Amino acid sequence: MNAIGVGLIGWGTVGCGVVEVLNSNAEAIESRLGMRLELKRVADIDLDRPRPVAVPRGKLTTHAEDILNDPDIQIVVELMGGLGAAKKFIIQALENKKHVVTANKALLAHDGNELFEVAARNDRTIGFEAAVAGGIPFIKSLREGLAGNKIDAIFGILNGTCNYILTRMTQQGLSFQDALREAQEKGYAEANPALDIEGTDTAHKLAIASAIAFGTPIQLDQVYVEGISRIDPIDIQFGEEFGYRLKLLAIARHRDGQLEMRVHPTLIPRDHVLAGVDGAYNAVHVHGNAVGNIMLYGLGAGMMPTGSAVVSDLIDLARDIIGKTPRRIPPLAFRRERLKTVAIKPISEVTTCYYFRFAALDRPGVLSRIAGILGENRISIAAVIQKGRQVEEAVPIVMLTHEALESSMQKALAQINQLDVVAGPTQVIRIENEETGSLS
Repeated sequence: MNAIGVGLIGWGTVGCGVVEVLNSNAEAIESRLGMRLELKRVADIDLDRPRPVAVPRGKLTTHAEDILNDPDIQIVVELMGGLGAAKKFIIQALENKKHVVTANKALLAHDGNELFEVAARNDRTIGFEAAVAGGIPFIKSLREGLAGNKIDAIFGILNGTCNYILTRMTQQGLSFQDALREAQEKGYAEANPALDIEGTDTAHKLAIASAIAFGTPIQLDQVYVEGISRIDPIDIQFGEEFGYRLKLLAIARHRDGQLEMRVHPTLIPRDHVLAGVDGAYNAVHVHGNAVGNIMLYGLGAGMMPTGSAVVSDLIDLARDIIGKTPRRIPPLAFRRERLKTVAIKPISEVTTCYYFRFAALDRPGVLSRIAGILGENRISIAAVIQKGRQVEEAVPIVMLTHEALESSMQKALAQINQLDVVAGPTQVIRIENEETGSLS
C-alpha cells in the first residue's frame, strides 16, 4: 500500500479547502506520513457551480454510494452538514469498515454518542477536529496535549459571526441589525443567521468540548443558551465604563461535583486576554489543574483553516491505519466504559455577578426602591451609574452586583419590573471576573 484512499462527500466551502490543502501540501503530508493521501472521489449534488479549486471530472460523482461502497477508499470525509442524510452516510461508512472525518458539530452534538457506538462496534474511528473552533487544534489539545490534567474550566469564544458582530458594535457603535447586515455582506453570517446569533452553534461546540474535557457523554440538552440578538450598543458602552468587554461566551466549569454548561452574552474584564479577541476570530481559555491557564487562538471558520483541521484528522487516521492501531485515542478522550454522567447544575443554581440596566422614571426614591428589593433577595450592589434626564422621562440606571444566585436575581427582577417607576423590562448580562472564581 503506497497510498491511503480518501473520499469526500460535500464539495462546498470547507470541501474546497480540504482539496486545496491536500493538493498544495501534498509533499509535506507525504513526508510526515510516509505515504500519500489520495483523493479518490468527490461527491456532491451540484458539480457544475463555480469553485475555487478544481477536481478532475473522472473523480466527481453525484452519488455518495460511489464513495461509501468503494473498497479503495479507507477514509470518508463528510462535509455536507445537516442531521439526516449525513448521519445515514456516516453510519454506512462505518459499517463498511471505513474511518470517518466530519466537521458536522450539529450532528455530533445531537447524535454523537450513537455514532461513537457504531464506530466502536465496527472498530473504526470518527475524527472531528474541524467541528469545534475551526482551524484551532482545540480537540487535539483537550484529548492529547492536556491528557495529564483534570480540566477545571473552559471559557470560549466559539462563534466568529457573533464575535464579529459584537466587535463592530463595540468599536463603531453599530446597532445589532446594522452589524449583522455588515457580517452578512462580508460572508461571515448566513442569510438566515439564527443558529449563530441565538447561540445554538456555540452550544453544539460546547456540548462536544465539555464531554471531552470532563469525561461525560455529550449532553446538548443540558446546555443553557442565550444569544446576542437583544444586545443594545448602550449596554456595551456602559460595560466599557465599568471596565468590561462584552463577548458571547461558552462556559463549562466543573466544581463541587457538578458541571455548568452555559452559553450567553458575558461581560469580562477588559484587560483579560479573551477581551482582546476581535473580529471573526475564536479563542478558548482552558484551566487544567497541572498546566494552569492556557489559551488557544485563531480563525474558527473559513475554507482553509477548517480544511486544515480536516486534513489533520486525515493524517492521524492514516497513521493509525499504517500502524494497525484503530481507535488508538477514544473519541471523547476517556475510555467508553469510564464515561460518567455528571450532575448538571441548573442555571437557577449558578452564582455569578450581574449587570442590570433599568429603564426608570426620573423621580425621587427610585434608586432606593430598586436597591431595597435587591437587598431583600440577598443581592449586593457593587457599582451604580445613574444618568440624568435628557428628553425622555425614563432614564437608565445601571448597576453591577457582587456574586449572587441566579434564582435570587430572577426573583428580584420579577418584583422590580412590576414597580410603577420602572418603564420596561430590565436588561440583564452576566459577568465573569475574579470574584466569580474564573478568568483570573
